[in-house]
Amino acid sequence: MKAAIVRQNSDGDVDIVERPTPTIGHGEALVAVEYCGVCHTDLHVAAGDYGKKPGRVLGHEGIGIVKQVAEDVTALKPGDRVSIAWLYQSCGHCEYCVTGRETLCRSVKNAGYTVDGAMATECIVAADYAVKVPAGLDPAQASSITCAGVTTYKATKVSNIEPGQWIAMFGAGGLGNLAVQYAKKVFGARVIAVDINDDKLTLAQEVGADLVINSAKVDVVQAIQDKVGGAHAAVVTAVSKVAFNAAVNSVRAGGRVVAVGLPPETMDLSIPRVVLDGIEIVGSLVGTRQDLAEAFDFGARGLVVPVVHLRTLDETNAIFQEMRDGKIQGRMVIDMKQSCSCH
Repeated sequence: MKAAIVRQNSDGDVDIVERPTPTIGHGEALVAVEYCGVCHTDLHVAAGDYGKKPGRVLGHEGIGIVKQVAEDVTALKPGDRVSIAWLYQSCGHCEYCVTGRETLCRSVKNAGYTVDGAMATECIVAADYAVKVPAGLDPAQASSITCAGVTTYKATKVSNIEPGQWIAMFGAGGLGNLAVQYAKKVFGARVIAVDINDDKLTLAQEVGADLVINSAKVDVVQAIQDKVGGAHAAVVTAVSKVAFNAAVNSVRAGGRVVAVGLPPETMDLSIPRVVLDGIEIVGSLVGTRQDLAEAFDFGARGLVVPVVHLRTLDETNAIFQEMRDGKIQGRMVIDMKQSCSCH
């Protein structure tokens, strides 16, 4: 099989290599990967930002067809189209797993990080954790929902936004674009999209944003306070300390800020504002299997339509550079069928 792996020196790029097809074990299935989206987290893993992972196959936005299952597997069968998501497997019995918070499991395994992921023509999945893709959902678009979609869907859920209320989405890229769609079309919110790139804001407007603000040109905090009296909630997908600080100052009293992006810096918080205005700041980490099933369903029903652009596996490093340069609109998705004769 062909795969994109982290380089030995973790310099932020990948090597495209040939590897033997992995062998399935108990509770596992072998998947022929059709598509794999490219996420900002892949950049971090390739650069060793969360610890060096030389030789690791990247990718956690995978969609593919089950080729083979272990004898003890009952959840999947050959021919099923399934996800290869960040939540590769959790323990299933800790306090987090049994209370619907399996992404917080202390012994969780993550695709493309702690175990080999979907940026390969074939990969292994833990069968109980591979979510089936609805028949009506385009598999290339489903790849974006597998991470960017479920992450923003869950974050919007966590924001406690009510229909008709204002929610500010800081970052209008691959995640933010879907955040706008879920907030507007699933939760019935009024949406403010904030970014420093006009082209991304134009796209956000096209998919449903009620207000767009270029925070490089205007004081975004002042603009949101002036236009709507402060947002009821904010979701921050931008990988920027500045965006997090602005989000906290953009919500009205009693507002909730949901942190999604992972910049390495720390936030600046005014303790009096947090206390006196009752501001809540919470983290939201991707989503559970149930969240992903729900996010897929809204995509299958046409409420949310990911903007995807197909690329080849050999273009992975070029995609990484475009991500670093902030040039990507929507989501870049690697078409694995162009990389292999096994489909």
